[in-house]
Amino acid sequence: MQKVSRRSAVALGLAAASVSVVKLAAAQTADPLAGTDEEAGPGVVARTYGEEPSLIPGFKTVSMRDIILQPGAKTKENAVMMNAMICHITEGELQVVQDGKSFVAKTNYAWTCNKDTVEHSVNEGDVVAVMRVLDLKA
Repeated sequence: MQKVSRRSAVALGLAAASVSVVKLAAAQTADPLAGTDEEAGPGVVARTYGEEPSLIPGFKTVSMRDIILQPGAKTKENAVMMNAMICHITEGELQVVQDGKSFVAKTNYAWTCNKDTVEHSVNEGDVVAVMRVLDLKA
């Protein structure tokens, strides 16, 4: 049996701790039973989690929802955003077209939309994509 030096034990402990942190950080989806689901199109589900008063100047309330797109699904084309929002991909990736400009939003990518922004998203991948939306309502 080999002896383990103090330095090796510390390094091994740090490596184990970092692995557990990475596994915790990967659990980003919200509890499906916590929200209210609504079909938003073929293969698209909008899961709403509620609304709270906002402390951000210019916004009365803030709410959170997930837009869940099955492989091949897409949101309504040329949808006009009703309020400002922050979007974040928690799983998968989406092809996003915003005001005529296209970009790929991969896991952990975030972007913003303003009121009246025209946007739609397509899941061209082979896994479910989840777009978390924080609605900032004036």
